[in-house]
Amino acid sequence: MSSCSSCFKYVLTGGPGAGKSVIAAELVRRDARLVLVPEAATQVYKRRGTTWDRLDVNNRRAAQREIYRLQVEQEARIAAENPGRMLLLDRGTIDGATYWPEGPDDYWRDLGTSLDEELSRYHGVIWMQTAAAIGIYDGAASNEVRFEPESAAIESGRRLLELWGRHPRVRRVDVYRNLEDKISAVMVALRELMGE
Repeated sequence: MSSCSSCFKYVLTGGPGAGKSVIAAELVRRDARLVLVPEAATQVYKRRGTTWDRLDVNNRRAAQREIYRLQVEQEARIAAENPGRMLLLDRGTIDGATYWPEGPDDYWRDLGTSLDEELSRYHGVIWMQTAAAIGIYDGAASNEVRFEPESAAIESGRRLLELWGRHPRVRRVDVYRNLEDKISAVMVALRELMGE
């Protein structure tokens, strides 16, 4: 299933404000078998000192290419540095398709890949619903490069579920008002994917 024959890769995905980064860090803290692959998009936009919405179309494309390359590089490097451990990813290569100006089909074409090829990189996927769905979205307060209003966060999450939903091993975790409840639900989903 994955391009890394000696490691297992599990993705946390979902719209902005789903709790991906916080929950990924907490799961890695609680389970020594896991190692974190941090979100590439946040790193790229921080380096660029901007956000997606401030870029013109050509720079949006360039940023997504950079994010994709960093994602692939991080997955390979972190796997090599942590033999025998499972990777827990804060987003995966497919997430960039939701931010590509001309849509997913053109994203795959530009990168010389396909949705099926990218899905095959990962052993399991957990899609998490954004807190915007119940009106407790904090926008840029928890991520300085986040730009989406509530409605866009919900729509981004919907598009991600549509793409990742084609993976044969995907789990859905809806929003919770209490973070600990959501962490517990994600942990249950991850253990299911790991066959526990």
